[in-house]
Amino acid sequence: MKKFKIDRIISIATLVASLVAIFLVLKRPAPVARPQAPAAIAEHAQSFDQKMAEFQQETQQSSSSGTSQTSTSDAGQAASSSPKAEVHINSDEISAVLAQSLGTAGGASGLTPDSNIGSAPTIKDQQVSFDGDLVHGQFLTEIAGKDVWVTVAGHIGEKDGYATFEPTEFKVGDLSVPVSLVNPALQKKLAEQRDRLKLPDNVGAMKVENGELVMQQK
Repeated sequence: MKKFKIDRIISIATLVASLVAIFLVLKRPAPVARPQAPAAIAEHAQSFDQKMAEFQQETQQSSSSGTSQTSTSDAGQAASSSPKAEVHINSDEISAVLAQSLGTAGGASGLTPDSNIGSAPTIKDQQVSFDGDLVHGQFLTEIAGKDVWVTVAGHIGEKDGYATFEPTEFKVGDLSVPVSLVNPALQKKLAEQRDRLKLPDNVGAMKVENGELVMQQK
């Protein structure tokens, strides 16, 4: 009789734990960034394009100036000591570009896990923010027929001309998942998408620093 009671308690506890896990998975977590109005998205996306155009121009001018210099030691020292061009992108600008690329600039930031999206793409909504040297991303996707928010945080970097990402946090809904369980599959997926991670030829380094994405001339 005692064993029966213990088994019954374990069964109930397991059921409750499963229900809590399902609730946490379907629950929308606290947002990592504030939503942007369509007008703000257009403005920030334009700012992103302008910054990247200026960065491209600066790197081209620097390259032209370097090739035109003489081969004397003084000229070489001047070239090596000149600062490399940099571009600083904030999270609003990144989010705006992502929103436009996903087609969510018209107001999809108000979606909830219960929203009926129909035949939308795999990533249905997104938020991105920078904090110190970390990037935080939050994405609405479909898992087992349910709309679920996936939250990830980590370090962005560069290796051999390709972008890298090392996660420090991973959540499905409001349920935290150990990074050690997720990272192998994530790195495998990134390796499969390696061509999409190639940085522009004029970018030599990339990182998040002081709450901004910083790209430096090669």
